[in-house]
Amino acid sequence: MKKAISYLLIFMGIQIIGGATVPLIWRLVTGNSDQTAGLLITMATVSAVLSIVVFLALRYTLVSPNWLRTQPWTVLTWSVIAALGALIPSAWIQEQIPEMPNLMEQEFQSILSSPWGYVAIGLLAPLSEEMVMRGGVLRMLLGWSSEPYEEAERVNKHLRPWTAIALSALFFALIHFNPVQMPHAFIIGLLLGWMYWRTGSILPGVAYHWANNSAAFVFSAFYPNPDIKLIDVFKGSEMHVYLAVAFSLLILLPSLYQLHLWMRRVER
Repeated sequence: MKKAISYLLIFMGIQIIGGATVPLIWRLVTGNSDQTAGLLITMATVSAVLSIVVFLALRYTLVSPNWLRTQPWTVLTWSVIAALGALIPSAWIQEQIPEMPNLMEQEFQSILSSPWGYVAIGLLAPLSEEMVMRGGVLRMLLGWSSEPYEEAERVNKHLRPWTAIALSALFFALIHFNPVQMPHAFIIGLLLGWMYWRTGSILPGVAYHWANNSAAFVFSAFYPNPDIKLIDVFKGSEMHVYLAVAFSLLILLPSLYQLHLWMRRVER
């Protein structure tokens, strides 16, 4: 538990340091102190890259080709399909929750308005967050030390698997620093934690995370209004909203079942 918390604090520290130093350097180089899209994208990119480098260099996240050698293309494909199937149900659930503060609305809209924002949001964020939250924090919560492929029940000294997964999902929600994102992040965190526990690899989570963030980026291009609701997307038809949720569940639930069937940890 202590190591998991320390990894979380290190990651948050990197975000804070990046958020403080990059604007200073940006101002010295460009002479512009405004919070432009370029500055925000640079901050997000630097923080993500630093997180990846630190967690790899200090071996907070373990890297092994063993799982990839099994050619798990079916698992990766179903991970992407599950992410796409979860989008509308998750948005619908979000709309049923009392409105929460959106502390980073302008910043996100600025990043999403630039094609370069995809590098930070669509590519680097999934990799860095999975390395930290699943490959680092959840690995420690599960009690996995140097061998992430052993049975968790045999290695774990602290938390039951689903307790560890739920706690890591809570941490994942909190590191977004934005109340409006936290319910969605918590739900996704549960799925990503389950995938990591079942496979011992961050790659299914990276695939899911990439599809989720990429879909959000594309959606923002077509519907730039951050306050848009599902009812607006479906031209005011509540029936169409319910049909869209039902259709999405027909994608999501079979995808999760297929993942349940196909996901395996690599044995020694």
